[in-house]
Amino acid sequence: MIDINPNMDSQMCTANPAPLPAMPVVAMAYIPFQQFNLTYAPEKGLDAGTIFPELDKPFLGGTRR
Repeated sequence: MIDINPNMDSQMCTANPAPLPAMPVVAMAYIPFQQFNLTYAPEKGLDAGTIFPELDKPFLGGTRR
């Protein structure tokens, strides 16, 4: 069953919301919204494991120095 809140702000469901809140609060953690821009071709997306270039973060192994 899907629980739909009729009091929910409709602006939360925009296609491309701002990556972060307009007035972020100090000491609060924020995760930016994904911006839907270009996508990979299906073959490249299958090889990369994602169709979104922003999420294509290959694992290089080891630790960063």
